Amino acid sequence: MSNNEETTNLKGSTDEELELPELLASSETVRAMHETIDTEWDSLRRSACQTAAGRALWKHVVKDPVAEVLAGASYLRSLHEKMRRDHINNAREVSGVILAVRTLWFDSKIEAAIGSFGGDKGSQVVLLGAGMDARAYRLSCLKDSSVFEVDFPDLLQMKAALLSEVMGSAKHNGLTMTAKSLIRVAADIREKDWLEKLQRCGFVPEKNTVWVLEGIIYYLPQAEAMQVLQSIASLCDLTQTVLLADFMNQSSAELSLSTFHFYSDWPEQLLPSLGFSHVKLSQIGDPDAHFGLMHDPLNMFNKLRKLPRSVQTHPEDGTPCRRLYLVESSGSPGQGDS
Repeated sequence: MSNNEETTNLKGSTDEELELPELLASSETVRAMHETIDTEWDSLRRSACQTAAGRALWKHVVKDPVAEVLAGASYLRSLHEKMRRDHINNAREVSGVILAVRTLWFDSKIEAAIGSFGGDKGSQVVLLGAGMDARAYRLSCLKDSSVFEVDFPDLLQMKAALLSEVMGSAKHNGLTMTAKSLIRVAADIREKDWLEKLQRCGFVPEKNTVWVLEGIIYYLPQAEAMQVLQSIASLCDLTQTVLLADFMNQSSAELSLSTFHFYSDWPEQLLPSLGFSHVKLSQIGDPDAHFGLMHDPLNMFNKLRKLPRSVQTHPEDGTPCRRLYLVESSGSPGQGDS
């Protein structure tokens, strides 16, 4: 890799001017859809577009051909401007890098989890709070897996309509689904009937399953978050079950108490108490959560990794130690037998 290529990967898209894709620039239909998103959706739903914008503008490392259209012009412009300012100020962490690393971590762990099923042709991947996720269209490791996307009905309908516009455009007319199948399940995981609705749509509890909770668990109130985790953990008694999730610590959740509700300072203790037998925790910048984007030893993620996790306030500057934990956990029938 040349120095220029490495710099681009570290800092994301460095174009001075943001060039919108043709569909966002010229399609009245797509513009109208995003106008609805911008004016009618609540902050939780809109966060799906913010995540898509991060994937779109870190396209040198995240290969997501539909992220730009799913994100929409307003979120692309907003993040692009933040990144531009970060470049000018030589910031140690460029806006969106955490989304890029998180996306790549989940991609790699989904592939590894499917591989751990030993060639099972009937495995399932469930994306809870799927948002504008497009993995069913971009991950080749899903070719033998059934993918279920669970989210609010209006969000799933909007996403399907945007993808229909994308697949009908000249630029993306070769876009195809890489998963064996994709089923969208309209359900609110804060309600107690989400698992029942998932099963009515074809989910089979006895099949090997990867559960993906990316960027969602901390938006849930404590009781609802625990209900989701317990429901997934209970399936460990039926089949090989893998949970991939990111957790905020308390200091991170307190960044916006009106937005974030659930946190765990010690997920590796929480999850075994629910029934998972194996838990591995990583932080941004760890060897499996780096992806060549965390070289600066003085960026905030690497500085945090050097401190014991019990430390709540950074000794250098007195700021809260805000951490994001990337967690993979698993369980299977008989896991407690010895």
